[in-house]
Amino acid sequence: MKKLMSLLVALTTALCLSCTDSAGSGAEADVRRPFSNYSNESILQWNNVTLGTMHGPAYNPMLASRIYAMVHVAIHDALNSIEPSFDTYALQVKDKKADPIAALSNAAYTVLVNSFPDRKNYLDSALAVSLADVKANDARARGLQLGKLAGEAILALREGDGAFQNPVAELNNPDDPGLYQLVPPVLYLAAPFWKDLRTFGLSSPHQFRVAAMPSLNSNAYVEAFDEVRQYGSKESVVRTEDQTAIAKFWYEFSEIGWNRVAATAVVDGKLDLLSTARVFALVNVAMADAYIAGWDSKFHHNFWRPYTAIRKASTDGNANTNEDAAWEPLMVTPPVHDYPSTHSTLGNAAAVVLNELIGEKVGFSMTSSSAEPAGSLRTFASFSHAAQENATSRVLAGIHFRFSCDSGLALGDKIGHWVLDTKLKPKQNKGL
Repeated sequence: MKKLMSLLVALTTALCLSCTDSAGSGAEADVRRPFSNYSNESILQWNNVTLGTMHGPAYNPMLASRIYAMVHVAIHDALNSIEPSFDTYALQVKDKKADPIAALSNAAYTVLVNSFPDRKNYLDSALAVSLADVKANDARARGLQLGKLAGEAILALREGDGAFQNPVAELNNPDDPGLYQLVPPVLYLAAPFWKDLRTFGLSSPHQFRVAAMPSLNSNAYVEAFDEVRQYGSKESVVRTEDQTAIAKFWYEFSEIGWNRVAATAVVDGKLDLLSTARVFALVNVAMADAYIAGWDSKFHHNFWRPYTAIRKASTDGNANTNEDAAWEPLMVTPPVHDYPSTHSTLGNAAAVVLNELIGEKVGFSMTSSSAEPAGSLRTFASFSHAAQENATSRVLAGIHFRFSCDSGLALGDKIGHWVLDTKLKPKQNKGL
């Protein structure tokens, strides 16, 4: 850690001195084109490369959200160091003569190759593709150096954040009504340490900890119980064909789906390079914190999933809940507590950021890796509409109570606004 920070200081000093020495060189200092003249395609490429680097049987959604945030923070900081328009996150360097494409590409590459050294060949190929049209000149060299600094800065900042622990844990819960129990076929507890992870934007994991869920003897609990029992059942006779499609469409991991929403939004909105970088950075910081804050609330409230609640309804002390010992959800239940729904939290945190940066009344269409039939599209009137459907999908899938989804939406709203209010703020009204 000390060695890396010393290297960063030395490189930062050298780079800043170089910028100062050449600042008055007239037309030569302005050879770089404005960001508005650059396509955002390179950022979209590295967003895809990030997923491609991680995707596979060992894919970990929480760890993936951390990597997505680090990659896009590094990209933003690298570009913002060329034309400072927003607060930086980790990098305190300026170099207006660096090539933007070289800078953003090497920023993403640096984060990924240091995080996944076994994927170096894949990442080397991606870097070569990204730099294919960048001329081999001083601007390219400066861009590569700047990108390396940006990647190393966020890596140094996240070192020792608690992410690298065994993601599979045993459950030591008493078998009491209302308490979370493991749900087959996934018979382990997912990453309990994530509730204590160092946040990206929030002041602490428990900053917005949600209030308690409805009590087992309340009318609100009975209503939510009956809804998920009927609509979320694998053998449901009331769930429509479209509702089944919704449950499956949004079943993919949130950080994958909402990066796709963000990509659709920046392409449709024809955002420039730096604006695109900021959107992706803030969306992913919000989602990374949504996992952390969601885990904190889940483990604090320790509430059972519909599978357990319905199969053991005779134990809940409520005469208005009907037990069904053979009940099965439409989709496999994730191995963590019910309340709140982090899927709903991530979706709305991302939607809040997109509403603010791109516009609330933006319609769009997209597909999903879990859509059935494959490649089928769904159309949304707004990002909020998509977030609401994303939350409802968890009830229709049989894996969350409605109040857990509503609580997740509210938590995501707070996280999204906090991140917008505190991170990558505009300087002197420049930029997006």
